Amino acid sequence: MDALTERAQPRWGRVFKRILLIGVAAAATGVVLLLIVSGDARYIARAGVEEARLLLRRRSIDKLIADSGTSAALRQRLALVLAARAYAADSLGLAVGKTYTTYVDVGRDTLLLVLSGSRRDKLHEVTWHYPIVGVVPYKGFFKAARARREAERLEGQGLDVFLRPSGAFSTLGYLSDPLFSTAMSRDTMELVATVIHELAHNTLYVKSQTPFNESFASFVGYRGAEAFFRARHDTLDARRAAARWRDERTLDVFYAELARRLDSAYAEPLSGQRLEQVRTTVFGWARDQFRGPVGQSLETYDWRWFAQAPLNNAVIIAERLYRMNLNLFDEIYLQNNADIAETIRAIQIRVFTQAGDPYQALYSRPGMKVED
Repeated sequence: MDALTERAQPRWGRVFKRILLIGVAAAATGVVLLLIVSGDARYIARAGVEEARLLLRRRSIDKLIADSGTSAALRQRLALVLAARAYAADSLGLAVGKTYTTYVDVGRDTLLLVLSGSRRDKLHEVTWHYPIVGVVPYKGFFKAARARREAERLEGQGLDVFLRPSGAFSTLGYLSDPLFSTAMSRDTMELVATVIHELAHNTLYVKSQTPFNESFASFVGYRGAEAFFRARHDTLDARRAAARWRDERTLDVFYAELARRLDSAYAEPLSGQRLEQVRTTVFGWARDQFRGPVGQSLETYDWRWFAQAPLNNAVIIAERLYRMNLNLFDEIYLQNNADIAETIRAIQIRVFTQAGDPYQALYSRPGMKVED
């Protein structure tokens, strides 16, 4: 009979390291395969790399203000941003976190380009799906060449496209967004409205509901800027913020009517020359409105820009993202005695406690007068 031998105790540390190495290798292999087969994964990876490069260049706003080497004009703008940020937190109840405590000079006049697309015979947007934010009807590019290539690809499929610059974006507070130099070229009212707009995204964001998210942030941005400047006894910028909000509501009504006319025109199957004739007629009406009653009623926008700007289905969809049912937000604002902080809280509570479409949740509030 063979002699019994004692089994050695397993070296758990070595076993754990092997398991960890196998897991890391498998994960790395999975990421590589995903990048190879998925264009969306490659896009997200590239965007992550570009954003990381920007974040590595962040500088503390407090330190920049204290630095004698910072120009007086920049110090003044940075101080205004910190004041708006503090007001958003203390008086509006927005979730500010570490957002806009740092600054990045991006070294160019455009931070990123945003692409929208639509069918030519219908107001039907192209959408993309991303983690956290869900389905959105636009795609951002830090590299202009990549943006143009994607726009050309969509045009090659017979789609309308709209490529526009953006000076700011939000990660919803996940990455402590810095203030980018591209936002600093805006006048003081628009700068403050932009800061509050982006902080509104940190506070309330509904997955895959872009028109609601952007329109809510537009409301909070301009109404919040008005309240901020009134608190500072800056009546000029307060009035400009109020006038800009009136313009946004005017444009909301106009683009809603334009969308209705396009939907009606596209109700029958159209193609070729007939489709182009219909589009020319409807877009011609829109330009006449900008040259006439709509354009002349604008207080803060130059009507000539709208009258001369390109018009197609993708443009209409993109413009409406930030201006959809704005009178609904103002109705709730009036119900709350024109108190923007109370209005924000009322909207949050209603949206968080009512499942489904956030617009429907607000329209169904007791006492609402605005029709859906």
